[in-house]
Amino acid sequence: MAEQAATSPTTGQLPERIIYNCGTMIGACATLIGLVKIMEAHKGPSHVDEYAGAAAVAFVLSALFAYLSLRSDQRTTLHHRLEMVADTLFILGLVSLGIIGAMFAFEVI
Repeated sequence: MAEQAATSPTTGQLPERIIYNCGTMIGACATLIGLVKIMEAHKGPSHVDEYAGAAAVAFVLSALFAYLSLRSDQRTTLHHRLEMVADTLFILGLVSLGIIGAMFAFEVI
């Protein structure tokens, strides 16, 4: 059982995966902000760009904590806490971006 946990594909790779995907998600947020800015000229002001900016900040912080996790000793509790914070921020950013997209699609915000 312990050998299976040691050879799990996610063991030690979660921070790396978070960092790789955060860059993509920050780009998606920046694209959304740009599209909203273009649309605001035709439809009027909205708060979608501000919310997408907040989601981008969550992804930046997630990448930062994942990087700090990679730089720390993997046997310490600090490493696991940093990894958990990075994972939580990443999921928070994904959920918020999904909600923003849905609200934007239905023109709620």
